[in-house]
Amino acid sequence: MPYYSKKVLDHFMNPSHMGKIEKPDGFGTTKNLRCGDILELYIKTGEKQGERYIKDVKFTTLGCGTAIAASDMICELAKGKTLTEAKKISYQDIADKLGKVPPVKIHCTHLAERALKEAIKDYEEKRSQN
Repeated sequence: MPYYSKKVLDHFMNPSHMGKIEKPDGFGTTKNLRCGDILELYIKTGEKQGERYIKDVKFTTLGCGTAIAASDMICELAKGKTLTEAKKISYQDIADKLGKVPPVKIHCTHLAERALKEAIKDYEEKRSQN
């Protein structure tokens, strides 16, 4: 049985960013066909000092405890960051913040990273069309 850090367990049992944002500025969805995890991530942006930033971020995840914990952690890491800063958040940043993530579950952190990048890309594509 894999060992999970207290942070993984806490973010799984008490996620603070779970939910949907109605009319999000950006939406990203990713899935892992091997394990069946599906993650949806919603962002709302704002502007400060002439730069767009992530004002709010929420997720819904159908998956294991590590997938939920990684989803919650990516939200925690991205909230308040400029879009440029948020694009630099990696799966390793998520894993490092969560503490011990079993190697067999590291794909969950990849899933969270991709969902955030997809949400930002969606926002940027919508904005370029206006």
